[in-house]
Amino acid sequence: MVDERFRKAFPGISGDVQVTSPETPEYNCFAWVVGRTDEWWEPGRTWPIDTSSDWTLDALSRAFESQGFRVCTDATPEDGFEKIAIYCDQDGEPTHAARLLPNGRWSSKVGSWEDVEHTLQDLAGVHPAYGAVVRHMTRPVAPEPPPS
Repeated sequence: MVDERFRKAFPGISGDVQVTSPETPEYNCFAWVVGRTDEWWEPGRTWPIDTSSDWTLDALSRAFESQGFRVCTDATPEDGFEKIAIYCDQDGEPTHAARLLPNGRWSSKVGSWEDVEHTLQDLAGVHPAYGAVVRHMTRPVAPEPPPS
């Protein structure tokens, strides 16, 4: 269950948003969706590609491409692949990213707050800063190492 901070920041969230981690400023949503919990991703701070301080949908997509993702058409789950969704504000600036979970729900790191499990639309359009989902990306799931 989410606390009052989430209800105030995202007044349209459904009742089934679940907090799944403690609050931490160590990482943000962009690092979280690629599996990083040890750094905060943003140009000029920690960024996986060589670029200027360009903060655009294409620059963010290139950063995710450097981690094995490619643009795809939708959020439909596919065996052997993981998917992410990128949100942008009304000016087209990236604001948030979420990762599709095996159960069909989504996982997000909300700024320096906790990670939450939610529907894709719980965070879209209800908070002016997050805007709408504008792009989906996918990559093959890394194979499990054989047991030793």
